Amino acid sequence: MNPTSPRLRGTRRKVAIFDIDGAIFRSSILIQLVNNLVERGIFPKNAYSEYQKEYRAWLDRHGPYEHYINQVVKIFMKYLKGKKYKDLVNTAKVVAEEQKHRVYRYTRDLIKKLKKKGYYLLAISHSPKLALDTFGETNGFDKVYGIRYETDAKEKFTGNYIEFDLIINKASILKRVVEKEELTLKGSVGVGDSEGDISFLSLVEKPICFNPNNNLYKHAKKKKWNIVVERKDVIYEL
Repeated sequence: MNPTSPRLRGTRRKVAIFDIDGAIFRSSILIQLVNNLVERGIFPKNAYSEYQKEYRAWLDRHGPYEHYINQVVKIFMKYLKGKKYKDLVNTAKVVAEEQKHRVYRYTRDLIKKLKKKGYYLLAISHSPKLALDTFGETNGFDKVYGIRYETDAKEKFTGNYIEFDLIINKASILKRVVEKEELTLKGSVGVGDSEGDISFLSLVEKPICFNPNNNLYKHAKKKKWNIVVERKDVIYEL
């Protein structure tokens, strides 16, 4: 429990759930991790070229971001097998240190505000958990969920996921945490940026669609959810 905001007897802490990539972090933890793995020689140099086509298409606005990030995931899984756990953890720590301040002002300030109010802060991302822990701790989260990967007896990655079906369903994780930590959804807050976040945004009392993609934007307009956009040094609601 947060020692600065003790829970009164008979009451439950409110929960706030955040997506990380694109909603807090101004990039993708996975993309930064893969880039660093290549730079450190853990992944082969040619790995760069295997997602440059999708990256350029997205950069030039000729292709969707989803194609780019999906290709990065594919490359990550392709070269993960056989790599040492400690090499990825050490690289992840470097990424977390380099990127810890590259966050959006709106969500950074919202996190601080909710923390002061005693909210239980939950972050869920489909980036690797080993790269999320330090980032989550730096930003004051009580719990961070991310994708986990299996290792063998020699502490090398097998190329398989651990509990993938669980982590891919963000709504199920929210329900699980609320029950386990004895929280309440009354007064709850959720922040997401894509249609993949609709499941948990539908559960909270105050859903916030932050810099939403087109699919989430359309859904949010239909549901009359809050839409917040941060562009350069301007933050505004639609």
